[in-house]
Amino acid sequence: MNDFSTAFGTAFSLMINLDSALVEIVGLSLHVSLTAVLFAALIGLPVGAAMALFRFPGRSIISVILSALMGLPPVVVGLFVYLLLSRAGPFGVLGLLFSPTAMIIAQTLLVTPIIAALTRQVIEDLWNEYEDQLRSLGAGPARALPTLLWDGRFSLITTILAGFGRASGEVGAVMIVGGNIDHVTRVMTTSIALEVSKGDLALALGLGIILIFLSIGVSGTAFLVRRMAEQRHG
Repeated sequence: MNDFSTAFGTAFSLMINLDSALVEIVGLSLHVSLTAVLFAALIGLPVGAAMALFRFPGRSIISVILSALMGLPPVVVGLFVYLLLSRAGPFGVLGLLFSPTAMIIAQTLLVTPIIAALTRQVIEDLWNEYEDQLRSLGAGPARALPTLLWDGRFSLITTILAGFGRASGEVGAVMIVGGNIDHVTRVMTTSIALEVSKGDLALALGLGIILIFLSIGVSGTAFLVRRMAEQRHG
């Protein structure tokens, strides 16, 4: 019990004093996850909207694939990116393996299907609700797209936050493609795994507490955004 109390005390001390190692790890974690979510949103939002509004061959198959990819195991994504970026892979010449860029690529591949699939559902629901009205104003799917994106902005923000939650808590893929290298690719989740295996509970607890607060912050923000959406439509 004393060991745990000491570990918790040291963990809070590290956070209060802004320990340089802890700050570096948290900063890299946020950089990787936020960048990945940005790229995923830039890809997923238009893809999901297009899936909702336009009819084209293979649309149903793509929808099924997107839904399936939402639950894709992170280690599979990590292995796929590793094979692409390894020396023997097609992009090995770029030398991106075991770098933050490789971690961003892996997280982008993980998060994009989530944002695309949820965006498709949001835009499809709005289109079903307002299709007659928009068509009466001369707005087909293409012209209605900006309007629907704006009207569904609160739900889409929640979608992006869900993607960030997936990215920030991910460990398998970033461990494979990043290598958990100190001062280079060590993020919160991989650091926690490493420190626990070493028996250094203080830093692991400090990072774990920060990760929990980050998760609560994302969930709280998503809740507030949903409330704003409900009040707006209420």
